[in-house]
Amino acid sequence: MARLVLASGSFIRAKILSGAGLAFEIMPADIDETALIEAGAKDGVAFNDLACHLAEEKALAVSRKQDGLVIGADQILGFEGHPYEKCESLHAAKQRLKALAGKSHYLHCGAALAIGGKIIWRHGESSEMTMRDLTEGEIDAYLETVGPKVLSSVGAYYIEEHGVRLFSAIKGDHFAILGLPLLPLLDVLRQRSIIPW
Repeated sequence: MARLVLASGSFIRAKILSGAGLAFEIMPADIDETALIEAGAKDGVAFNDLACHLAEEKALAVSRKQDGLVIGADQILGFEGHPYEKCESLHAAKQRLKALAGKSHYLHCGAALAIGGKIIWRHGESSEMTMRDLTEGEIDAYLETVGPKVLSSVGAYYIEEHGVRLFSAIKGDHFAILGLPLLPLLDVLRQRSIIPW
């Protein structure tokens, strides 16, 4: 099997790939995500395309230095016409959750494969996330329960854990919501004989 490299330090992405039985190495990409998001938003790039662009840049950054097939992935939260990155503090996370409460937002997830410094595949998925009405007390209780790790999630929640209790409806692929569109990725790996089945 060809060498697989995950260009991300995300624990959940690594867990998704491990759960699918893939052997891979982790080499986080060093790119300026904020600058790319700001430039894309200024140019009016669709959020789904912007997530794919970030995934491509991650894959390319590592692929230029490493042999093998490099997997890049990224997510952008789209809400009321604006793209959002991860929160930098628990205070910011609280404000984000207060803004999202009772409304729908979208998680845009992009993935890409690169080899030899060239993109050979990209895929984007968008999921609609509807939060239930939340009181300030409920938001405080959630943040107290989960703590600072919410700062590593673009939405300040983890639906695979306590965060699912914040929602009234979710429409989209489970793995893409977590940060990696696994089924399309597995499909392309099979097509390229990287995995046998």
